[in-house]
Amino acid sequence: MNIELSDVKCQMSDVRPQMSEICRLFSVLCLLSSVFCLCVAAGCENNSKKTPLVEQIEKLTEQKKQLEKQFEQSLAENKQLTKQMHTLAGLPENVKGENLYRLQRIDVGKYTGFFDKDDDGTKEKLIVYIQPRDEEDDIVKASGTVDVQLWDLNRDDGEALLGQWSVKPSELKKLWFATMVTINYRLTFDIADKVQSFDEPLTVKVAFTDYLSGKLFKEQKVIKP
Repeated sequence: MNIELSDVKCQMSDVRPQMSEICRLFSVLCLLSSVFCLCVAAGCENNSKKTPLVEQIEKLTEQKKQLEKQFEQSLAENKQLTKQMHTLAGLPENVKGENLYRLQRIDVGKYTGFFDKDDDGTKEKLIVYIQPRDEEDDIVKASGTVDVQLWDLNRDDGEALLGQWSVKPSELKKLWFATMVTINYRLTFDIADKVQSFDEPLTVKVAFTDYLSGKLFKEQKVIKP
């Protein structure tokens, strides 16, 4: 039986949040549908002011489509999580406990840094390599949420934080990257409008919330010019 136990167990706690998210999206969809109908009615009554109403209707229509897509995706994810919970519940107790990793720390890879994607002389991407490690110091594909911050510690407190991003488990699992040398998560972020100069050292701070244990692991790395 090929089952990713870490992904199954760590996502059990996501079912209730998924249901809450589904209810929220459904409520928003109903509200947008009502507003949409009101805007159409108002547009029919007053053709002289049709242009701004049409723009508003088009905007609301696009928002409604996006929310409908998110709603359908949440339903599908919730269905999958429920199926995985039932699968895990049917496994023997020794299988549930012995074959699950125990995360001990995370490492920020040495190749973490800035990248010039289109070779125009400007570094517009930040690439962060993350290696979760277990008790045996092996790299494991741990599931969780990753929060990344980019700091210029030479600036005043109010200006030191240059950018921050969050990667959810559903997206993180797609970023597992293997080379001939090692394996890790590879996260890429756009910094074109966040960093104007690379003349000073910049610091990357990473916080990894492990979904299996609920523990928070932190690490940082200084990127030198």
